[in-house]
Amino acid sequence: MEYATISAKIPKELKHKIDDYGIKPSEIIRKSIYDEIKKIEIMQLKEEAESIKPIIQKIKSESVVKSIREDRDR
Repeated sequence: MEYATISAKIPKELKHKIDDYGIKPSEIIRKSIYDEIKKIEIMQLKEEAESIKPIIQKIKSESVVKSIREDRDR
């Protein structure tokens, strides 16, 4: 996996506290970015699901059951 470097400016007081408490900012930043991306991707999936909902509602359940049974018989 390749990595890229990002940086952020924070108040000096916050930097001193990070150092005082022995916090590893890279781990916190990485986790926060992953969490934010996951949240956005989930939101996008929900929007996509909502957009195809009218199409899915038009499919009769009997059709789905028939397709599943035909697939199992193969």
